[in-house]
Amino acid sequence: MADESRELVVLITHGIDHEMSSVGFTIANGGITNGLKVAVFLTSAGVDLVRKKAADTTHVKPLDPLAQLVRDFVARGGALYACTPCVKARGYEQPDFVEGVTIAGASVIHERLLRGAASLSF
Repeated sequence: MADESRELVVLITHGIDHEMSSVGFTIANGGITNGLKVAVFLTSAGVDLVRKKAADTTHVKPLDPLAQLVRDFVARGGALYACTPCVKARGYEQPDFVEGVTIAGASVIHERLLRGAASLSF
């Protein structure tokens, strides 16, 4: 089992108005808890999740509040990426985002997938 991947890529396309965003970050945090190296890649409305204060009012019970899920993910070493074209299409720039977000193209995820990372989409 030495070749078994210990990486997980979580793709989130939904914004703050959809419960799948909270589910995606809950799964991503759970992956870290279970020893996986986890990267979250935000596309489409998903990039809105990591704008400063955007997720502050989203709480899908019984899950933790979305803003807390994002903070925990970053604090625990998760890699958090916002899709470059999606960011540009919305007129956002790096200062618009919470700490820990990297604006990047899909190649950062492709690299992980080529190494054998598992992937989930929300």
